[in-house]
Amino acid sequence: MGIYEELGVKRIINGAATLTAIGGSIMPPEVLESMKEAAQSYVSIIELQHKAGAQIAKWTNNEAAMVSNGAAAGMVLATAACIAGDDEEKRKLLPHTDGMKNEIVVYGPQRVGYDFAIRQAGGKIVEYGSPDGATREELEAAITDKTAAIFVFYFEHRMDKQLPLEEVVEIGHSRGIPVIVDAAAQLPRRENLWRFTRDLGADLAIFSGGKGLRGPQSSGLVVGEKWLVDLMITFSCPNAGIGRPLKVGKEEIAGLMTAVKLYMEKDMEAEMACWEDQVQSVIDAFKDESAVCAARDFPSEAGQPMPRAKVSLDQGVFSADIREMDDWLKEGEPSIYLATIGDAFYINPQTLMPGEMEIIIERLKEAIDKYKK
Repeated sequence: MGIYEELGVKRIINGAATLTAIGGSIMPPEVLESMKEAAQSYVSIIELQHKAGAQIAKWTNNEAAMVSNGAAAGMVLATAACIAGDDEEKRKLLPHTDGMKNEIVVYGPQRVGYDFAIRQAGGKIVEYGSPDGATREELEAAITDKTAAIFVFYFEHRMDKQLPLEEVVEIGHSRGIPVIVDAAAQLPRRENLWRFTRDLGADLAIFSGGKGLRGPQSSGLVVGEKWLVDLMITFSCPNAGIGRPLKVGKEEIAGLMTAVKLYMEKDMEAEMACWEDQVQSVIDAFKDESAVCAARDFPSEAGQPMPRAKVSLDQGVFSADIREMDDWLKEGEPSIYLATIGDAFYINPQTLMPGEMEIIIERLKEAIDKYKK
């Protein structure tokens, strides 16, 4: 009997996405082994941060890198570093930032709930732009002598209304203001690990460690300018202050370093082909179902360039709506988690283990038979 069975916690087949609420992703054996090895010795966490970060930076074509306690923790540390810098008195006061350069400029319509991490460090969010878009003049007008940084919440499929990142960088840098990209779920594409920073000039890019990288769920990856990454490390645990609760252990640092190594070595074309095959298997499985339309959907929910299967239902044919059918899938054995939008299920192959797509197809067919009038 496994630990989840002992506790009575239901195991889930995750066909939705790399969602934090259900565990992020599944770590490869090599990542687990590196965490096990790291757990068996004492080391200086700060030394490990710098040396593991230097190795990750080399692999990802960046000046520097660090492992944070999740992507949101990276946002807290980045905000703190931009506001307080190396001023010891200011650092002690965080998150109380009255009288400091504490404004963080963001494109308003693209705000996300995770921007609480900025406010958690004492940042005061200043919005610019409208749902119709933003102009250079609007961004420039939002910048004042209290601006500490510009944050860009990056979603590949929703950037058409924002100013191009390189233009945001040019404006920010002309005023001496760092530009930070929250790209938590923007893997794949693999080149995003250096595209935002090395190629487009952002000072930092922040990624989740437990999503596309398949590292420890409680890890995040920050890459970018060495001066800013090094400053962030001085705010991070085990140091006292704003970052003390955001503890990243030796196990997470070693595990994420190994996950990045594997990600850089991965055959991305073969993985994409595997995902396409799984999506096609869904399309083939439902091609003769008159009340169901299965099709390829692209890109994924976070804008990553990967396919999903979209299974649309003719709700007039069923005695239950899609929410009830979704609940039935979740409550069954095994529990199936899928994304639902409107009258459709979305199946993301990224998070599936071998054989699980076949189980999802079987359970969906059971649901269709159960609820068809």
